[in-house]
Amino acid sequence: MKKAAAFYDNQMLDHLNNVMKWFISQQDMMFISTADSRGNCDSSFRAGTLGFVRVINEKTLIYPEYQGNGVMASLGNIIENPHMGLMFIDFIENQIGLHVNGKASILENHQLTLLDIPDETITTIKEKEGKKAERWVAIEVEEAYIHCSKHIPKLQKLNKEKQEGGDIFKVWQEDN
Repeated sequence: MKKAAAFYDNQMLDHLNNVMKWFISQQDMMFISTADSRGNCDSSFRAGTLGFVRVINEKTLIYPEYQGNGVMASLGNIIENPHMGLMFIDFIENQIGLHVNGKASILENHQLTLLDIPDETITTIKEKEGKKAERWVAIEVEEAYIHCSKHIPKLQKLNKEKQEGGDIFKVWQEDN
């Protein structure tokens, strides 16, 4: 109990500090968690080019939603329940993680101007993303804290060979 209280007092922020902002800018993937209005949870993976998650300011992040499997479970959950968790993990260099929790909202591409972002930054974002970003998720940061390195493995990046087909886990019904 004492250890947990010390953690909350000394390690948890209600904003992103400069080191956290830099850490996020160096990531090309993250894990997200959402829940619907009944509390049914969903976790998912997001990836993009280095720095695909943009820190707007110490209390606001945005990331692009690219075309996926069409289920839209995460976005559906955000509509029902805006609470969201993000986890950034550096498996390559420092084996450390960063949790960011907050309230999410969904923005269409033309709604980026609703955020307090300079026009030239919006132009740069749109140029870099092109037409890949179907929409954006904005997160109002409520908590930011470390995920200790104790059990994070060191990995190395390899060139991915694309797996063809979508039934890797053999769940599609066979026609009889």
